[in-house]
Amino acid sequence: MLKGFKDFALKGNLIETGVALVMALALAALITALVENVLMPIIGAITGGAGDGIASLWTVDANGSIIMFGAFVSALVTFLSIAAAVYFFIVKPYEAYKARAEAPADEEAGPSEIDLLTDIRDSLARS
Repeated sequence: MLKGFKDFALKGNLIETGVALVMALALAALITALVENVLMPIIGAITGGAGDGIASLWTVDANGSIIMFGAFVSALVTFLSIAAAVYFFIVKPYEAYKARAEAPADEEAGPSEIDLLTDIRDSLARS
């Protein structure tokens, strides 16, 4: 029973998936910080929002409940930024790598099948 668990836990796919998850979370934190601390304050300054960016700009007070449309827009911009970063920095390079790896390698032009068969025929004729 423990051997099966050990085999599962030490499989390459599980380790690679764990590393990918950690890297994805780090990338998400980095892009979230970029969006919240750089992009949103710039957008807020352009649109006349407060110093904390767009999150506090579009708020609606409905019977004491505050609906924060700006926070949703901020989360949407963060998501789209992360999706673009993953696509352009991970997906596109990986697709290019796969295309190069799957492309047939240029092999040196060796003798054709007919040349080989002719040589075999000639060898047998000499014997």
